Amino acid sequence: LEEKCLPEDVIAFFDAYGNATHTALQFDVVGEDVLVTGAGPIGIMAAAICKRNGARKVIITDLNEYRLELARSMGLSAVNVGTHELGEVMRESHMVEGFDVALEMSGSEAALHQILSHMRNGGKIALLGFFKGDARVDVNEVILKGVTVQGVYGRKMYETWYKMVAMIEGGLDLMPLVTHRYHYTQFEQGFAAMNSGRSGKVILDWRDEA
Repeated sequence: LEEKCLPEDVIAFFDAYGNATHTALQFDVVGEDVLVTGAGPIGIMAAAICKRNGARKVIITDLNEYRLELARSMGLSAVNVGTHELGEVMRESHMVEGFDVALEMSGSEAALHQILSHMRNGGKIALLGFFKGDARVDVNEVILKGVTVQGVYGRKMYETWYKMVAMIEGGLDLMPLVTHRYHYTQFEQGFAAMNSGRSGKVILDWRDEA
C-alpha cells in the first residue's frame, strides 16, 4: 500500500474518512437516491463517496449554512432544512417514492424522523451519528415500510483502508474539506475553529518552524 502519492493533509484525517467510507458503503448506492443528514466533515465525505460510487442523486441536509456551503463547494446538493422543505426538494429532483438509502451522520433525533418520513418502502438506513440521549422513533413506521436499519461503528481494517486509497487515486478530491491550517503551537486556535461550527477539517503542522 503506497500512500506517498496521497496528499498529506488528507492522510491526516484518514480515521474520519474511514468512518465515512464504512458508512457510505454499507449498502449498494449505484443508481439510488441517497439522503445524508448532517453536513459535518464526515457527512460531507460520505455524501461525496456515494456520488463518486454511482448514486443517482445525493442530497445532504443540515442547519449550519457554513457547512452546507462547504458541501456545495464539493459539487453536492445541500439543503438547509431550517429554511427549505425537503419534500419540495425531492419533487424538484423527480423523486416519487422516497429515498432508497439514507446515512444518518448528525446524531439528531429530528434528522432521524426526517429520514423515516422520506424513505421509500424497502429503503435502507445506516446510522453513524451518536445521539446525546434516547432517540425515539415510530417503530411501526419502520415495520410498515420494511426499512433496513444498520448501526455503524468504526471501519474495517484493512478492507476499508484499501477502498479509501483507491477512491482518492481514482479522483475523489477531499482537499476542499481542509479549511484551516495552524502550527501545532497554535492548537488552541485550531480547537476554537472546530468548536465554532465554521470549519471543515483543521490541520496542525508539526514540522519545526524555520
